[in-house]
Amino acid sequence: MLIAGLVLAAAAAAFHVFIFALESLKWTEPSTRKVFGVASEQDAITMKQLAFNQGFYNLFLALTVLLGIALVLAGQATVGLTLVFAGAGMMLAAALVLVLSDRTKLRAAAMQGTLPLLAVVVTALAVALA
Repeated sequence: MLIAGLVLAAAAAAFHVFIFALESLKWTEPSTRKVFGVASEQDAITMKQLAFNQGFYNLFLALTVLLGIALVLAGQATVGLTLVFAGAGMMLAAALVLVLSDRTKLRAAAMQGTLPLLAVVVTALAVALA
C-alpha cells in the first residue's frame, strides 16, 4: 500500500511539473493561454512575471515530493514521508484555496488536488497499517 501512495505522490509531482512548464516556460503561447483562460497575448505578457513565479512554486512542491519518495526508497522513511506529506499536503491546500477563493475554479482545483489528496490518504493508511 505504501508503494501505491508513493506512486500517487509521484503522479501529483509530475502534474505539478507539467504546470510549471505551462506557467514558467510556455505562458504566452495560445494553447497555454486557453488552458488558463487568459484572454489575450497582451494580458499574458502583463501576467508573465507572476505566472513565472507561480510555476516555480509548483516545481518546488514537486521536487519536495520527489525527494521524499527517493528518501523513502533509500530507507530514510521518517524524513522521506515527512517530505511527501508536506509537499502533497501543500498541493492539496493550494487546490482548496483555489476553489474557496473562486467557485468557478472547481474543475481546476479538482485537477490540481485529486492526486495529492489520494497520495496523502493512501500513504497515511499505509503508515497507519504498518
